[in-house]
Amino acid sequence: MHVLVAISGRDCSKIIAALAAKLPDITISQWPDCENLTDVEFVIAWLAPAQMWPQLPNLKAVSSFGAGVDSIDMNLIPDSVAVTRIVDDNLAEDMAEYVLTHTLAHKLRLKEYFIKQQNQLWQPKRAFKHQHVAMLGFGELGQRCAQRLVANNFSVTAFSQSPKDIAGVNSIHQRSDLAKALPRADYLVCLLPLTAQTKGFINRDLLAQLPPHAVVINVARGQHVVEEDLLWALDNQVIRAATLDVFEDEPLAAEHPFWHHPAITITPHCAALSDVDSVTQQIAENVQRLQTGNKLINKVDRTKGY
Repeated sequence: MHVLVAISGRDCSKIIAALAAKLPDITISQWPDCENLTDVEFVIAWLAPAQMWPQLPNLKAVSSFGAGVDSIDMNLIPDSVAVTRIVDDNLAEDMAEYVLTHTLAHKLRLKEYFIKQQNQLWQPKRAFKHQHVAMLGFGELGQRCAQRLVANNFSVTAFSQSPKDIAGVNSIHQRSDLAKALPRADYLVCLLPLTAQTKGFINRDLLAQLPPHAVVINVARGQHVVEEDLLWALDNQVIRAATLDVFEDEPLAAEHPFWHHPAITITPHCAALSDVDSVTQQIAENVQRLQTGNKLINKVDRTKGY
């Protein structure tokens, strides 16, 4: 079997070395420095170039290198090809810790005190009493985040396409229920999958439904947020603040207004970084399953996009 690594924007040498150690009898190559594309049956992809896909006539399976599959254009891949994603327990723990940390940071006014420190201002204030989190998206990452928040005395309402039964969490799936939850949300955490339906989900209309003290925390994809609408909401005190780990274009351009906005906290897409060994172990298992004709793990529903 021939496995092709097609991951844009990073050095893939450690990934290929880890896969080679786990799959010693498998041919592993990297796009575009590869031969015999007709032999390729399995591709590991992240922002793979469109011109690559038509050159793989015997492709059987594609694995995203991340928890989402939005970097893969499903329209370029035959329906017969299985698509899988990464479900990493370490990733979920990292994400839960990040979301809890930044929720508490806003509750405890940490950015406000950081700015005051630069100006040598001694102005203590009580922490906010805000305790309600509205979560958009309730998959594996969302569920782990919700559990961590509940364990730290936050109340959580989670919106997803279908209802989930997680102790201590109010799970909703109707847009009418979301409309009722938004005015009570102290913090809005986005963990949606990126699909045609969720692109631009956090827009002016949604932001206007939040209370003025609300904080938006986006750890999903930058395309979930309409950037101009978020700036409008912050500049007009429609909401209080935002923490953003993901952006429509990454890295964030030097001239982007988010960099210096006093109400925005930026992190460089680091909320939950994939561990190479853990991810390649999962990919190697799927390569072996494909070899032996067994069912692949963590397959996505291509009609839903997750």
